[in-house]
Amino acid sequence: MSMFLVGRLLRAVTTIMLLVTVTFLALRLTGDPAVALLGNESTPEGLKAFHERWGLDRPLPEQYAIYLGNLAGGDFGRSFIGDRAAWAVVFERLPGTLALMGFAILFAVAAGVPAGIAAALYRNSWIDRVTMTVAATGFSVPSFVVGVLLIVIFGVVWRALPTTGDDTAWHYVLPVLTLGTADMALYARFTRSAMLEVLGRPYIRTAEAKGVPWRAVILRHALPNASIALVTILGMHLGRSISGAVVTENVFAWSGVGRLLVQSVANRDFAVVQTVVILVGATMVLANLLVDLSYSRLDPRTRAAGRAR
Repeated sequence: MSMFLVGRLLRAVTTIMLLVTVTFLALRLTGDPAVALLGNESTPEGLKAFHERWGLDRPLPEQYAIYLGNLAGGDFGRSFIGDRAAWAVVFERLPGTLALMGFAILFAVAAGVPAGIAAALYRNSWIDRVTMTVAATGFSVPSFVVGVLLIVIFGVVWRALPTTGDDTAWHYVLPVLTLGTADMALYARFTRSAMLEVLGRPYIRTAEAKGVPWRAVILRHALPNASIALVTILGMHLGRSISGAVVTENVFAWSGVGRLLVQSVANRDFAVVQTVVILVGATMVLANLLVDLSYSRLDPRTRAAGRAR
């Protein structure tokens, strides 16, 4: 297990380093942040002073070495806007994104998993067809289209729900539905596939032959084995939820990391963008690591294979 963890950690560090390097280079190819912040009417003296203040007049390899050195010491850099620590700017917006992600994940799991189970238990029935049609539609339609449709229906036509901001609990409804719709459809499809595979296994037929109640067969035998595939989806979901919140937060003017990322990219605020990218990358790497570790708990065959090796 220790070698397993070491290998996974080395791969995680390598992934994050590649992500940091690509982001660092890509941002500096997008243009001069001095022009973006000072405007096209800025004087050469003003541009030069900005470059010297933020070390942008140095060669790119030197900038990269300085950035890595600061990053190793826990310094993520400072925002061009307000001269604040980049991590402070990002973590100020993080609670809003985490709250939105949490409710969206709860909605996706609570709606998608039971729908997938019902579709598997009533395979080829109208329940199965309707569930899979809804799931395919929800997974295919882009989130910004879902968000705009919800705004038009519930905000403009019916005037039932607020469409911007995050002041009250009602402000969560439309963003959560927008962010969770595609993931709910994904959970439904994978739950159906996993359940159909498990229901065809010999131990399910053995349990039925022994007279075990059908409800107990589903809860004690089918669901625990089908949950292995669901854990993988949940890990992917956790990892990409922050990146998925970018569109949703901008559609609903939500004060979170996703909206901050778009604003920072537009302003070429290098330190803030790099901090958000590192946060997203670290979240995805950690989620994948937790999924790998959870396999040994959920599937006894994984533990047996590890002991054999």
